[in-house]
Amino acid sequence: MSQQTVILITLILYKLSLIGIGLWAASRVRAEDDFFLGGRAVGPLVSGLSYAASTSSAWVLLGFSGFVFTTGLSALWMVPGIWAGYVVMWVWVGPKLREESARLNHITLTDYMISNLSVQQKYRRAIALLSTFLIIVCFIFYIAAQFDAAAKAFVDQFELSFTHSVLLGAIIILAYCLLGGFWAVSVTDTVQGFMMLVIAVVLPLVALINAGGFGAVFSSLAVSTSPIYLQPFAGMGPMLFIGFLLGVWGIGAGALGQPHLLARLMAIKDEKARRQGFAVAMSWGVLVYVGMAVLALSGRALIETSGAAFPDNGEAIFYRVASHVFPPVLAGVVIAATLSAVMSTVDSILLAASAAVAHDLGLNARNPQRAVLISRIVMTGIAVFAVILTLTLPDTIFNRVLFAWAALGAGFGPVIVARVAGKNPSGALIFASILIGFSTTVFFYLLGSMETETDGIFNTLISMAKLPGDPFERFIPWLVPLALLFFGPSNNGDENQ
Repeated sequence: MSQQTVILITLILYKLSLIGIGLWAASRVRAEDDFFLGGRAVGPLVSGLSYAASTSSAWVLLGFSGFVFTTGLSALWMVPGIWAGYVVMWVWVGPKLREESARLNHITLTDYMISNLSVQQKYRRAIALLSTFLIIVCFIFYIAAQFDAAAKAFVDQFELSFTHSVLLGAIIILAYCLLGGFWAVSVTDTVQGFMMLVIAVVLPLVALINAGGFGAVFSSLAVSTSPIYLQPFAGMGPMLFIGFLLGVWGIGAGALGQPHLLARLMAIKDEKARRQGFAVAMSWGVLVYVGMAVLALSGRALIETSGAAFPDNGEAIFYRVASHVFPPVLAGVVIAATLSAVMSTVDSILLAASAAVAHDLGLNARNPQRAVLISRIVMTGIAVFAVILTLTLPDTIFNRVLFAWAALGAGFGPVIVARVAGKNPSGALIFASILIGFSTTVFFYLLGSMETETDGIFNTLISMAKLPGDPFERFIPWLVPLALLFFGPSNNGDENQ
C-alpha cells in the first residue's frame, strides 16, 4: 500500500469520526452556555489536552520545529517563556477566572473584562465592539496559518492544487464545528492533542536513533553548520540578548489574551478539575516542545549526513523526517495524524470568534437560542475570509500565528492581568489599553516588514523592529496598557464616565 493511500484512508476514517463526534455533541447543545462553554461541565483530561492542542497545534509541530531547524540552539530560549505562560494561565488566572465566570455567568472573554463596569456604562458597548473587531481580524490570520499548514501537506502528498487543498481542509473543519459547538471542539481537540503527544515523542526518538544519538547529532552540526548555530547566545551581546529574551518570552505572555484558551478555563467544572487539567496540559507542553526541538536538530543532522536536499521551507522538516525514518505506511499515518492535529486550533478559534459576535454584540439578547444560529453563520464567514487570505497573501505559519498571537496578547492580556490582580480600571482605561496594545503591536509588525534604505530616525526604528526575537512587537506593546490599568484612575461606579 502506498503512502498516499495510507494517508487518504487514515484521513477519511478520522474525519468520519469527527463528524460522528459533532453529531453526538449536537444532542448536548440546548442553550448558549452549552454551545460556547460545554455547560461548564468539562473534566480535567478534556480541558488539559484540548487547551494544549489549541495553544500549539501546527505552530509547534511545523512552525517551532522549523524555527529550531533554521536558527539553532538560540531558538530554544522561547520554550521557558511558553511554559511560564502555561503556569500563569492555569495557576494564577485560572482560579479567579473560573470562579467569577461561573458565579456571574460569563460566556466570553469580553464578559470578564467588563464585569466590573455598571450595566448602563457607555464603555461596555464600545469595548464589546472593539474586542469583537480585533478578535475577528486576528483570528482570520490565525486560521489562515492553519489552512496553509494543512494545504502544504495535501499538495506535497497528493499533488493537489494549493487552492483545492485549502478548500478541502476548510470544509472538513466547518462540518464538525457547525454541528456540536464547544463539546465537539473540545472532544476532537482532546483526541488530536493525544495524537500530537504520541507523534511528538515517537518521531523525534526514532529520528535521534537514526542520527546516531545526541553525540553524533551535535558532532555533525558542529561540522556542517555556521559557528553560531550551536551557540546558545548566537553571538549576541548582553543588551541584544536581553532584548531577544524579552521578545521570545513575550510569546508565552501572549497566552493571557487568547479568547479560545481562556474559554477552556471558564468551562472547567470545578477547582479539582482545574488542578488536574493543569498537570495534563503542562506535561503535554514539556514533552511536545522538547520532542520538536530534538526532531529539528536530529532532522538537520540527518539531512547533512545523508546529502539529501534541504527543504525549501524549514517548516517542512516534520514531514521530511517522517518520510525518511519511517516506512511508507507508518509515515502516512504520522502525516495524516498531523494534518488532523492542525485542525485542533482552527475549531477553537472559530468557536471563540463566533461567541464574540453572537454574545458580546448582544445579537442574542431577545432570544438566547438564536446565538447558536448566529454563531454558525459567523463561523462560516470567518472561514471564508481566512481561505481568501491564505490564497492571496502567502506567508509562513510561524509569522502568521505569532502576529495574531502577539496582537491579541497585547490587546487583551494587560486587562486580564489587571482584573485578576484585583484592579478595578474604568471603562475608558480598559478601552484605551486594548486599543493601544493592539495598535502598537501592528505598528511594530509593519515596521519590521519594511526595508531600510537610508539613515534617519525612521529607519532606525525599522532596524529596531527587526531585532532578534522581535521585542518591540511582543514586549513593548504591553508597557503602556499595564501602566494605564495599574496606575490610572479606578472605576468609581459613575455610569456616565
